[in-house]
Amino acid sequence: MSVLPSSPPAVGTLAARFREVRAQTERLCEPLATEDYVVQAMTDVSPTKWHLAHTTWFWETFVLSEHAPGYTLHDERYPFLFNSYYVQAGERHCRAQRGYLSRPTVEQVYAYREAVDRAMEAFLDALDEAEHPAIADVIEVGLHHEQQHQELMVTDIKYVFSVNPLRPAYRERLRQPAADPGPLRWIDGPSGVQTVGFAPSGDETSRERFHFDNEGPQHRVYLEPYALADRLVTVGEMMRFVEDGGYERPELWLSEGWATVQEEGWTCPFYWEPPGVNSDRWEHFTLAGMRDLDPHEPVTHVSFYEADAFARWAHHSGLAPGARLPTEAEWEAAARTVWSGTTADGTAPGSFVDAGRLHPAPAAPPAGGDGAPAPPSLRQMYGEAWQWTASAYRPYPGYHAAPGALGEYNGKFMINQMVLRGGSVATPKSHIRPSYRNFFHPPATWQFTGIRLAVSI
Repeated sequence: MSVLPSSPPAVGTLAARFREVRAQTERLCEPLATEDYVVQAMTDVSPTKWHLAHTTWFWETFVLSEHAPGYTLHDERYPFLFNSYYVQAGERHCRAQRGYLSRPTVEQVYAYREAVDRAMEAFLDALDEAEHPAIADVIEVGLHHEQQHQELMVTDIKYVFSVNPLRPAYRERLRQPAADPGPLRWIDGPSGVQTVGFAPSGDETSRERFHFDNEGPQHRVYLEPYALADRLVTVGEMMRFVEDGGYERPELWLSEGWATVQEEGWTCPFYWEPPGVNSDRWEHFTLAGMRDLDPHEPVTHVSFYEADAFARWAHHSGLAPGARLPTEAEWEAAARTVWSGTTADGTAPGSFVDAGRLHPAPAAPPAGGDGAPAPPSLRQMYGEAWQWTASAYRPYPGYHAAPGALGEYNGKFMINQMVLRGGSVATPKSHIRPSYRNFFHPPATWQFTGIRLAVSI
């Protein structure tokens, strides 16, 4: 059932990391009232209660039921309710109707988690990871699967709160830097023959031995000379696009993008509100409630269609002549030049959910000694906002999905979606790596998705 090669356990015992990840999921729920757990405001957004139960179902289905002798299901009705898309694991409740599940109650879902946690902890405490590498692999998948749902919980509750007329805050806003990140500068990326895809670090103490199957096999690509913008596109730069009629100019948009603009009535990025709606200023909804737009922050919650249209506008407007979106291979080759690797405490470059800000911050202004300009360098490659690439989500050469239900994790979605890289402020920092491939449909906007430009040179 494994979707990754067998390997020695990563930093810390699986039992300790299991407890850490499960506890983090519940910490993210601490600001919520009971009523907040049950709302499904659109099909892509699952209720928090469902996320709590689904991640528990994963452990019960793929570890305990398969490998723990004598284990019996906590409730025989739950697999139908809390399976997501694993066809080989059985029938499923309709995704669009997850908000109908007033029962089991939130209290009962927490009781389910507690019961499965006890069983998992007993199982893990007795597990010899070296003797059972295939089981350890499934547990690694489960840990990263739950981290993915932690990110979805944050972004889903943001959407749920945004459609509430009271515009409640998930938490108070932490102080953020407000300095101007400076104009776009360009950093040459590695070109010629480059190797992309996951490769084990070779460090027995590193978390970098884990990967999802869609990150491999490692393979070579040829990259023509290119450069990446040194930072993400800002709110202020996106405002220029809006004010220049960007959402009214079909020549800037892909055909499907322009059709979406017309059908959805888009006039600005998601969560933005123009003057005259509820205030006399441009505002946007954040996890701290409504706030004024900060022109220095990275723009986020933009679709692939908007990112692509912005790049075309940036070229024509003179903001960035030749601008386009990078391919995922270009992004990865450049990102590896600033990757310092994860460490025993899960530290990674960039700003993630662990920082607690839950909102993208401006890039630190470039500065050298004695106030002299610093040499250009890549900023915001990791964290802050997922970065759309120009690459369709397709299998790498030689890719084959693993057999069994867990083989459905990634491979069957390799159609009609685009790749994003880098992570966001809602991503756990121990979850990201240069080879990580996220993917969404081109119109998706409810995730922390942003823009980095590229040019051919």
